[in-house]
Amino acid sequence: MLLGCHCLYKWERLCEPVTKRELPSGGGIDVKSAGQSQGDGGHGGAGDVRRHQRGRAEHRRHTIANGVDFSMYGIVLDAGSSHTAMFIYKWPADKENDTGVVSEHSMCDVEGPGISSYSSDPPAAGKSLEHCLNQALRDVPKEKHAVTPLYLGATAGMRLLNIANLQASNAVLSTVTAMLKSYPFDFRGAKILSGEEEGVFGWVTANYLLENFIKRGWLGEWIQPKKKTLGAMDFGGASTQITFETRDTIEDPRNEVMLKLYGQPYKVYTHSFLCYGRDQVLKRLLSKLLQAESYQATVPNPCWPTGYRKSLSLSSIYDSPCTEKERPSLPLNTIITMAGTGNGSLCALHISKLFNFTTCSFSRCSFDGIFQPEVSGNFIAFSAFFYTVDFIQTVMERPVHLPKDLKDAAETICATSWSELLQKAPKLEKRLSDYCATSMFVYLLTTRGYNFNNHSFPNIAFQKKAGETSIGWALGYMLNLTNMIPAEEPASHKSMLYNYWVILILLFVVTTLTALVTAVYLLRRSKSSAI
Repeated sequence: MLLGCHCLYKWERLCEPVTKRELPSGGGIDVKSAGQSQGDGGHGGAGDVRRHQRGRAEHRRHTIANGVDFSMYGIVLDAGSSHTAMFIYKWPADKENDTGVVSEHSMCDVEGPGISSYSSDPPAAGKSLEHCLNQALRDVPKEKHAVTPLYLGATAGMRLLNIANLQASNAVLSTVTAMLKSYPFDFRGAKILSGEEEGVFGWVTANYLLENFIKRGWLGEWIQPKKKTLGAMDFGGASTQITFETRDTIEDPRNEVMLKLYGQPYKVYTHSFLCYGRDQVLKRLLSKLLQAESYQATVPNPCWPTGYRKSLSLSSIYDSPCTEKERPSLPLNTIITMAGTGNGSLCALHISKLFNFTTCSFSRCSFDGIFQPEVSGNFIAFSAFFYTVDFIQTVMERPVHLPKDLKDAAETICATSWSELLQKAPKLEKRLSDYCATSMFVYLLTTRGYNFNNHSFPNIAFQKKAGETSIGWALGYMLNLTNMIPAEEPASHKSMLYNYWVILILLFVVTTLTALVTAVYLLRRSKSSAI
């Protein structure tokens, strides 16, 4: 059962609820915050993540026998701020409370922007999902449709729309719900997740896939791994989350979560920074640059490569709650031209102004006055964290082991001309001009923001998947709602362990007796031959 979980939504300060906001009920994850009744921590390393990718193939179970599919399926639509992705998960029907048995069966990227972009045309939000839902009809066996749970979770894009226009937010969710209900799956709801839910469920996903909570031994018994859990860092389009287990005192109860998984308690720190996702950071950066140049007709942009120019309307920058406080008195249809100057140092200076590193009413803070204990152990960084570092490593061919590597790589990207970047990565043209800014932002966020240093930064694994399953909040969300992670350790495996030992002892006795009888027989036979 999930106990005390309602407190998660009380942390959400920036997004008021459409309805009463609760951590989804019915799940097996026992969640409690420090502000409510309390529930009863070496981490798995970055290398463990990579080793686990090789090991999961050996861990798979065959679920089809004699042409009969004994699998169960679950569908989650991750409605992010910039796009929606559908994930179909699969697991053996008789292993629902095991750990590490759920795998990603298939996925589908919804064409077009995130559902929050359809605020002026809500029916189009629902229609945008049709292609992927039709794929789900094919990917999930027809006889399983009626028993396959279907969920949609919307994240920071819809949280922002909910702040800016509650009526439009409700209309979008309504049309999306109608579309999902029209399919033959077991639809269980479409809702806006809080930032803390997004962070916690991402943490659950990563550690579930890597079997850091609990794993089964070769006798079928539950084993508590000696390695600790991994921290999780998510960098989406409109928000970024950091979540990790800690033994330190969490001074702000809004950032503390107590979870009970498989009978083990976990004290977890989590925080979601709204307006610090990739797309919103870029809007805020443009706003700062325009302010610095007093909204002239042509504005230099040190975070864009030399040779890159683009005309922007003010409405494209100030159409978000993240920038509306800086909206100028000029008409929003005003067009301003920006020209790249490729200056990494100046870019870093402007990006640093997006953070508030000075205000703090606690013993220590990350930024914007938010308490954060010291990072410890190993972390996995996914979503735009992965895409940014992957660009550095594959396109720019630069290693990223230490903070200086990330900073130097960012400055190199900034200093590379637009024509050179196009030559290196022509398929990435749409986002190519922004890699200087995003790389510099990731450097400042991880080092000055989250306080990773030369000792702790190498413990970050920038990963997209664990094994063959994407890392993100979606799997953790489904595991909770389908009760696939029990709060208590399953008792059935305790009796299984006893039965296995009985069988092993009997086998040992039989083998020993057989060996003795054989030895006696051979000894007598050898004596008879000698005579």
